[in-house]
Amino acid sequence: MDTDFREWIGRTEQVDDPISPVQALAAQAMLDEAEPALVAGQPLPLPWHWFYFLPRAPQSALDADGHPRRGGFLPPIPYPRRMFAGARIQVHQPLRVGVPARREGRVQDVVMKSGKTGALAFVTVAYRTLQDGVLCLQEEQDIVYREPGAPVLAPQAKALPPPPAGSWSRTVQPDTRLLFRFSALTFNAHRIHYDRAYAAEVEGYPGLVVHGPLTAVLLLQLVRQSTSRPVLAFSFRGLAPLFDLGPVHLQATPEQDTVGLRALGPDGSVALQASATLGAVAAAA
Repeated sequence: MDTDFREWIGRTEQVDDPISPVQALAAQAMLDEAEPALVAGQPLPLPWHWFYFLPRAPQSALDADGHPRRGGFLPPIPYPRRMFAGARIQVHQPLRVGVPARREGRVQDVVMKSGKTGALAFVTVAYRTLQDGVLCLQEEQDIVYREPGAPVLAPQAKALPPPPAGSWSRTVQPDTRLLFRFSALTFNAHRIHYDRAYAAEVEGYPGLVVHGPLTAVLLLQLVRQSTSRPVLAFSFRGLAPLFDLGPVHLQATPEQDTVGLRALGPDGSVALQASATLGAVAAAA
């Protein structure tokens, strides 16, 4: 590709959000965590900030794939396959529900590459999220764009060995209801998550694609439900797509102040790898 998208490096955006309890309550319902209900002033679980600061492109500004048309803050890279492929989050202090916040974004890097599956583009965006002028979260997000490629084969389910000793684990069966609700919470109209014909016939997937951030949310939910220690940092990297064709096996292996995380597909392959850093349990008041 002759176009040099490096001119987008340094572009910025600023988005304000009231951090309404509405999205947090909807997330609790989606994740079967309805009790106790989150109320204003409470810490927002990580990484539920992804349910806020959402793009609000008009319907007329959506592309055929459901994403907003390319250009503006992010570069107009024309490759059709797009994914939120990874992130690195540092928590300075938790965001609080019901307290207005500001997110400052900056395009940090744009890299064009050629891989085994064709041309790729990597866009890294850095975010700072503040409440009352105080820095709460720092985050880098990796967005990957791919050329059209060969159809992706459906995974072949097999019996998996038990999780590592001392680990926390859970198996989730993603279905259309869960994918729809997550798309709605993130205002994400990308059709690979709900339009089976489009996913198969246009983008070459064997089923509906599970959002990478949804898998990350489920992994951190497993951590929260397994320890009372707060998460101070979190990073994840998507290695392969997951589909609604079979179960997703979530595993979390704690070791002192870190937790190694991974999501396995039905065939046992690692689809998403992650790490969480834990802090000390807060002292009782």
